Amino acid sequence: MSHGSDPTPLRSLPARKGLSGRLSVPGDKSISHRALMFGALAIGTTEIEGLLEGEDVLRTAAAMRLLGAEVAHLGPGRWRVAGRGIGGLVEPADVLDMGNSGTAARLICGLLAGHPIFAVMTGDASLRRRPMKRVTEPLAATGARFWSREGGRLPLAIQGAREPLPLDYTLPVASAQVKSACLLAGLCAPGVTRVVEPEATRDHSENMLRHFGATVRVAAQGHGRVIELDGQPELRAAPVMVPGDPSSAAFFVVAALIVPGSKLVIENVGLNPLRTGLFQSLREMGAVLEVGAPRLEGGEPVGDLTVSATGLTAVDVPAERAPSMIDEYPILAVAAACATGTSRFRGLSELKVKESDRLTGTAELLRAAGVECAIEGDDLLVQGCGGPPPGGGVVATQMDHRLAMSALVLGLACRDPMRVDDGAFIATSFPNFIPLMNQAVGAEAIATA
Repeated sequence: MSHGSDPTPLRSLPARKGLSGRLSVPGDKSISHRALMFGALAIGTTEIEGLLEGEDVLRTAAAMRLLGAEVAHLGPGRWRVAGRGIGGLVEPADVLDMGNSGTAARLICGLLAGHPIFAVMTGDASLRRRPMKRVTEPLAATGARFWSREGGRLPLAIQGAREPLPLDYTLPVASAQVKSACLLAGLCAPGVTRVVEPEATRDHSENMLRHFGATVRVAAQGHGRVIELDGQPELRAAPVMVPGDPSSAAFFVVAALIVPGSKLVIENVGLNPLRTGLFQSLREMGAVLEVGAPRLEGGEPVGDLTVSATGLTAVDVPAERAPSMIDEYPILAVAAACATGTSRFRGLSELKVKESDRLTGTAELLRAAGVECAIEGDDLLVQGCGGPPPGGGVVATQMDHRLAMSALVLGLACRDPMRVDDGAFIATSFPNFIPLMNQAVGAEAIATA
């Protein structure tokens, strides 16, 4: 399943019985990207367990190799990175191709801004449409220079700063990617880099910087936070255990809630409170999500989730929750489609600049299943069916893996099968999604159409 492959149309049949068993989802994508990058910047050898081996993260591994780090694959999920130290990356001999990964592209812009090297970055057709100006504009204040296509789009050429300046930047829109890019650039700059975010976003970069020995201070400010990083630290190699990705667990949680008779245990899920807005929203809808064996690994809270089928009621999700569940709105919309009443998700402007216009794509997904919905400004309204939606439609996935997986989960709970025009992109974040879901359903519910 690669981006250059022919489309892979898939169909999803109504589940004949509930999901059951115990399973583990792939490693957290955000933490996997950062483990490779911080390992490349550390002194010594970083051992990583549970790394997500989807295409997006493999692009980051390839980029770190081109930038001079030694990156070795030791076995399933097990990787070793011999780092170069802060400021030690080398000029890449080839173009950095980030595939479909906006996270990798934006974070590596920050990484490169602080190194006095020249690099060119590109991506697939979807990534080349996504805006990069939101990171290149603040990063230019380090002294780095950027050349791009109109609108700040890839391909992008980067000349890093010889003597990078620390940043003092207030994000206009909450974005963990922009925040992380600024912090990565600040590693190479003397003095203190300061980033102010209007809403608290996922803090994996801050947690991992501390894990590798950097000094990071975080203070609350209104709904948001002020993050300060002391520049030019000596990062020291540290082992990283990557927890299961809550964004991947989300598909199984919702599937188990909406398919009658389900009871499922999802092991080793990352439960960082800045990532669990979906779980909070589902609990407000009446879901019972039990957390077993809570623990801390590498500065990140982890636990085992038990979820059972539940009748759900509509929810009103406030805009300030969006940063903690920005990737989960399509699958929450699937839960809302099966709930009783009309749900409203507020403040979703960020969804318009994801892998696709995910706001419009989510609405079209619901309509393909016969579910009534509307977009009002930046809000999405979903009229729940109070049970199984009609189904029967074909979803245009727009090269967006989360839309594809959400549509396939919805098909399990519909009266008639659902189809997606292309599921090839699921491999970017969740390579074994289909066999794992079929294992939980106990049947070949999802297959090539």
